[in-house]
Amino acid sequence: MGYVSPSELAAKMVDAGQAKILMSTRDTVIRAYMAGAILALAAAFAVTVTVQTGQPLLGALLFPVGFCILYLLGFDLLTGVFTLCPLAVIDRRPGCTWRGVLRNWGLVFAGNFAGALTVAVFMSIIVTFGFSTAPDAIGQKLGHIGEARTLGYAAHGAAGMLTLFVRGVLCNWMVSTGVVGAMVSSHVSGKVIAMWMPIMVFFYMGFEHSIVNMFLFPSGLMLGGQFSFGDYLVWNEIPTVVGNLVGGLTFVGLTIYATHARTAAGAARVPPAPAPSPGAAAGSA
Repeated sequence: MGYVSPSELAAKMVDAGQAKILMSTRDTVIRAYMAGAILALAAAFAVTVTVQTGQPLLGALLFPVGFCILYLLGFDLLTGVFTLCPLAVIDRRPGCTWRGVLRNWGLVFAGNFAGALTVAVFMSIIVTFGFSTAPDAIGQKLGHIGEARTLGYAAHGAAGMLTLFVRGVLCNWMVSTGVVGAMVSSHVSGKVIAMWMPIMVFFYMGFEHSIVNMFLFPSGLMLGGQFSFGDYLVWNEIPTVVGNLVGGLTFVGLTIYATHARTAAGAARVPPAPAPSPGAAAGSA
């Protein structure tokens, strides 16, 4: 009863993209800030669970709680607007332009980063007792994640950059599948189930999410990670953002729009069933 058909889903995606492009600067930034902060808390939660239990799968299983919370509250992640906003321009919605898309992306990026950075500072204070002691086990883990996912890629040169980009593509393929999957249901339970599965996949597989990384890497730098802010930008954030854009827009947004909002001519035509003969109709139950 709570299921939305694919054609209705495509229309809802375009509607959502239009609403985000036309949203005020204040609302866009506030919603992006809260999304970045909540997702960062979820990442901190998942890392804590992984360190304390030694079970990465358990951390990945629980991480989607943050994504579900921010989506249900109507907050915006960069990965989601990458997928939805261009569809409103392609569909020629009133007031929607590529300039508006870029404005939305810029504001959401800034808001997400500010929210994630806030939580990075808070978590760094927690795991060091206000920077008065060495980082605890969770803080050390955060520092090592930053090293492995910057210098680790840099050690492989162009091949490392390609790997980073592809992980970014796969990440937003899954994350945006969760975003639009939630639109398939009109019930909270259905939305949560649709979001939980692909988000768990991306986190456990180690794919690169630009907003999660806005938390992991600044906190890693504050906790003694042996990499620089430049390493973070060049060998993670920038390629990840590009990969997230390609993955979400290509494999989710444009794919669903092309086949459900702009169905190819003749694809949906079903020949009418022959009318039953009077004798057959009379004999049927």
